[in-house]
Amino acid sequence: MVAISWLRVARIVMVVVGGMSAFPLSSFAVTIEQRTSANAAAIQAAVDAVRTDLGTLNANVAGSFPAGRREINWDGVPDASAAPNNLPANFFNVNSPRGAVFSTPGTAVQVSGNAGVAPVRFDNINATYSSIFQTFSAQRLFSAVGGNIVDVNFFVPGSTNPATVSGFGSVFTDVDLANTTSIQYFNTNGVSLGTFFAPTANNGLSFLGVTGFSEGIGRVRITNGNIALGPSEVVGAAAVDVVVMDDFLYGEPRAVVPEPSAILLFATGMGGLAWVRRIRGSRRHPDEETL
Repeated sequence: MVAISWLRVARIVMVVVGGMSAFPLSSFAVTIEQRTSANAAAIQAAVDAVRTDLGTLNANVAGSFPAGRREINWDGVPDASAAPNNLPANFFNVNSPRGAVFSTPGTAVQVSGNAGVAPVRFDNINATYSSIFQTFSAQRLFSAVGGNIVDVNFFVPGSTNPATVSGFGSVFTDVDLANTTSIQYFNTNGVSLGTFFAPTANNGLSFLGVTGFSEGIGRVRITNGNIALGPSEVVGAAAVDVVVMDDFLYGEPRAVVPEPSAILLFATGMGGLAWVRRIRGSRRHPDEETL
C-alpha cells in the first residue's frame, strides 16, 4: 500500500515498485496532484493539471472514446434525484452515461439540493453544514449517507461491461484531519494500487488526483473524514472530521482487455481439448456408427 501524506501544494511523480503494489515483477510511475485553499480559484491549477494528464473532455454518451476523460460535477442532477432524495447508484452510467456506478457500506449516496428547492449543502441532514461546506462548482455536492465511504466502479459507459481508467481525482470540502480523507485505487482483480491522502483545509477546499496507472484502475474507494453526515455531529468538535465531495474527474472508461497470460491459458486449454477429441476419434472402431 502506498500512503502519501498531505502537502499544501504539490505535484509529485512517484515510481511505485512492484513489491508495494499489485505487480510484483514491475513498477509504474504515477503523478499526484494535491492542492488546498480557502476558495475554488486557488485549487483550479491542480484540477486543470489532472485534466491535462487525462486528456480532452468527452461527451456524456454511451460507449467508449479512444482517449480523453469524463467528469461529474453533480449540478445537472434532476431535483427528484437530489436531496432529500437519494441518487440512484447507476445514474451516471444509465441516465447520464459516464461509466461510473456508486456503492457504499452506508445506506445510500446523495447529491445536495438546489437553493429554493431543498436545503443546500446537506443542511437537510444538519442545518450547520452549509456554514462549513463550500463548492468548487456551484452549487451541489456529493456524499454517502449512513457512512463515510463511497466506492466507484467503472464500466463502459451505458453498459454493464467492466472498464478501467488511467487516473481519478476528486475535490473535497472541509478536510480537517491529516491522513484521514483518502482515495484508494484498485486494479480489476481488486488488488490495491495505493492509498493517497487529501490535504487539509478547514472550511476550505482540497483536491487530490492521481494519474498514470498504466495497468488501469477498475475501482476507487473514497474515504471522507472519519464520521458519517448526521444531525448530531457537532461542527468543530475535536477529533471529528465530516467531509463531502464535489467534482470527480477520471480517464475515459475503456473495456477490460484480458491479460496475455489469460489468453494463452485459454488457448492452451482449447488446444488440449481438441487433442483429446482427436485421440478419442482415432480410437473409434471402424464399424462404430458416427452420430
